[in-house]
Amino acid sequence: MFSSVAHLARANPFSAPHLQLVHDGPSGPRGPPGPPRRSRHLAAAAVEEQYSCEYGSGRFFILCGVGGIISCGTTHTALVPLDLVKCRMQVDPQKYKGIFNGFSITLKEDGVRGLAKGWAPTFIGYSMQGLCKFGFYEVFKALYSNMLGEENTYLWRTSLYLAASASAEFFADIALAPMEAAKVRIQTQPGYANTLREAVPKMYKEEGLNAFYKGVAPLWMRQIPYTMMKFACFERTVEALYKFVVPKPRSECTKAEQLVVTFVAGYIAGVFCAIVSHPADSVVSVLNKEKGSTASQVLQRLGFRGVWKGLFARIIMIGTLTALQWFIYDSVKVYFRLPRPPPPEMPASLKKKLGLAE
Repeated sequence: MFSSVAHLARANPFSAPHLQLVHDGPSGPRGPPGPPRRSRHLAAAAVEEQYSCEYGSGRFFILCGVGGIISCGTTHTALVPLDLVKCRMQVDPQKYKGIFNGFSITLKEDGVRGLAKGWAPTFIGYSMQGLCKFGFYEVFKALYSNMLGEENTYLWRTSLYLAASASAEFFADIALAPMEAAKVRIQTQPGYANTLREAVPKMYKEEGLNAFYKGVAPLWMRQIPYTMMKFACFERTVEALYKFVVPKPRSECTKAEQLVVTFVAGYIAGVFCAIVSHPADSVVSVLNKEKGSTASQVLQRLGFRGVWKGLFARIIMIGTLTALQWFIYDSVKVYFRLPRPPPPEMPASLKKKLGLAE
């Protein structure tokens, strides 16, 4: 699979251009050849061309998946206390009336260790989700881009981001669902289980495999819109920041400066992600706690106001989470010296068609 994708991706308009060193001197008779000089415009970008692999190669996709594991697994696990309180606010709003009240009650009843409940299924589940989310996003982006062609890829790039991220998240949620179900049981049902090793056999004995996958449909409802917003908003925000905010071209920015742009764009995308996906997140939390309920029954019982409980906590969590995930993912790409293409530019052929070429 990866070899065929790699062959297509070489012509992908998202791949980094193969820059060449050029001579800036005047034309005419020349003396003995000296050392080649870099074009001033490409000097900074040329440094980035010492990549460890080719864009769209199997190694590229695999390392992008590794970046997804690191970025999603670590960030979700670090925010387990906030996620625990948010889940309890959703399933028992009468008891947990707010984020600070929720922390206070949890500390009083379970102690400091209680805030770490569910860390194991969180780490495993979201690591697997990150592998599929980021790895498959790069795969589908390359595939769909080659189906559209260079000009349509640029014109329809937002739709491409949405389609690629939705396709990736479909598979990512199948990988996440079992651990998400176990996590919610551990966090929201006191006395049910304290560890993953206790929860899994107990859930299987009570409901069989359905216990682990009954929440996959509402998980798609929550995560697919979330991921579509996460990737499309991030990609377009990065493009806008370099165009309107950053005072110099991306090729002239240091890697540290580029990572700052990544973090800012990630946080902006995260706020929108939280709002879009919160109603479905409330349904998933209640559904995984209760036996025999369906998503439509839970949604009807919660009502319009009920599905928005815990939104403030989720905005804080998801905004921070998304920003950190993009920052870590981009940092992993820097560490492994992977191609990091700049924001797409209008192809020369399209400029000519539109009469914009000089």
